[in-house]
Amino acid sequence: MKKIIASILCAVLFGGVGLSGCADTAESRKAFASTDKFRNFYEIFTQSFCDSDGDGTGDLQGIISQLDYLNDGDPNAGEDLGVDGIWLTPIMPSKSYHKYDVESYYDIDPAFGTLETFDTLVEECHKRGIKLIIDLVLNHISSQNPLFTQAVKEVEEGKLDGNAAYFEIHPKDYFHSGTQVVSIGDYACEANFSLDMPEWNLSSEKTRGEFTKIVQFWLDRGVDGFRLDACKYFSNKETDGKEFLGWFVKTCREINSDVYLVGETWSGDMDIKELYESGIDSQFAFKFAMASGAVVESVSLRNGQSLVSKVSKYDKKMREANPDAMNAMFLSNHDQLRIANVLESKGEDFEKFAASVYMLFPGNSFTYYGEEIGMTSPESSGDENFRTPMVFDSENMQKIQVPGAGDTFDPPRYGGVKQQLADKNSLLNFYRKIIRAKLQNPEIARGIITQTPDMGDESVGAFVTEYDGQQVMVLHNFDGENVKQITITDDMLKKPELVADLSTGEKKASLSGSALKLPAHASVILRQKNERR
Repeated sequence: MKKIIASILCAVLFGGVGLSGCADTAESRKAFASTDKFRNFYEIFTQSFCDSDGDGTGDLQGIISQLDYLNDGDPNAGEDLGVDGIWLTPIMPSKSYHKYDVESYYDIDPAFGTLETFDTLVEECHKRGIKLIIDLVLNHISSQNPLFTQAVKEVEEGKLDGNAAYFEIHPKDYFHSGTQVVSIGDYACEANFSLDMPEWNLSSEKTRGEFTKIVQFWLDRGVDGFRLDACKYFSNKETDGKEFLGWFVKTCREINSDVYLVGETWSGDMDIKELYESGIDSQFAFKFAMASGAVVESVSLRNGQSLVSKVSKYDKKMREANPDAMNAMFLSNHDQLRIANVLESKGEDFEKFAASVYMLFPGNSFTYYGEEIGMTSPESSGDENFRTPMVFDSENMQKIQVPGAGDTFDPPRYGGVKQQLADKNSLLNFYRKIIRAKLQNPEIARGIITQTPDMGDESVGAFVTEYDGQQVMVLHNFDGENVKQITITDDMLKKPELVADLSTGEKKASLSGSALKLPAHASVILRQKNERR
């Protein structure tokens, strides 16, 4: 496995930051892609990504048509972004545009395509070494799903041992006074998110049997894993969310031992840590993301030392619950104001630097579509405003309709994909550079932070991460104005070699012996000189 990792990672040389002495074969790429869970994921809101047939709605065929942009499968050529994982928000039949109220767990929404189109997408992803995970909504269901409509009919007829067992259907006085419910005569069903989204009974053997069939269906179609929605809400009066999640993880792995599972637990550290005890691979690190998160705060306050310390402590805490925990870092997603809205006024270097900061921490990175080109939200509130059309060409923008978000959207100020690919210093090309540097240095994603050395300047965030007996050192200069002169001592990293320079401006980093010159808003990767994997 070590040779497989080395061959694929070292093949993706980019812009002078590559390592020498490595070979690459098609077999090694396929073997690597089929077994490794560490990925640079790209989140796609299908409705808004790419419209293949001109009907105003993004679709699966549109995603297929843009796979070569995301990853063309050739590490030695092309202009792809380089991501090797894709997360699709819900694609199952639903009346809503967001699709989190699922009417059938065994089909594709007709607006997006067919199961056959989905099979093609899976095949094309796997050809390129991309793992595909899909959103799976286990907390609630559509009120129009036949399982629920039949349950309502049966309950109205006085039958409570049939389909009612699938759902949180109880006498009305069972619920707390503030609980939102769907009324069914003398009974009611819990529906915290919406009256159109009644909730599953996660303790029910009937529900778990249904979930097993759903998982089997999608894993059999080649899906590589699931993003689990609303994990925070798995617990209620009679359901232990950690126990349920543990059952689900075990069930998935019995079907496919390589399945990747990442959970949405929008909560505090203790809740996240408790759910990691279930054995789930990853959970999104919300405290570091969003406009108010620790990454943006630290970039604004120029405090890199504090951020690195926080991430290291967070990772250690989560590994206490699950030694195999893989952090899931991100800046924004489909529920949040786009990060460019927050950082755009500060300058392009802030957007570039924030990207290198979050993506170079251990674990998996998740990039929301359009983030790599600096897309902004037209308004600061309303989910639909965070889900506007992807801009592949700012001079010929897609005419995709997003309900509730208006009809016109401004292109990114740096241009669309086409325009930014032509600019070697663009935000998009900076994202490409980060991903290639990560692939060349697998210790970053796969490793454990072993040191967070004090560099004598709180604006410099530095850490050493180790994997398979090898170490790399990552350093960030959170000061957006001043160059830092830094000494790399032997107890940090012996015989350091500069292997990746992610400087956001014209000034470049340099290393002479142990003396490192780190420009403003620059990140670098060091490793031991002459080290070979």
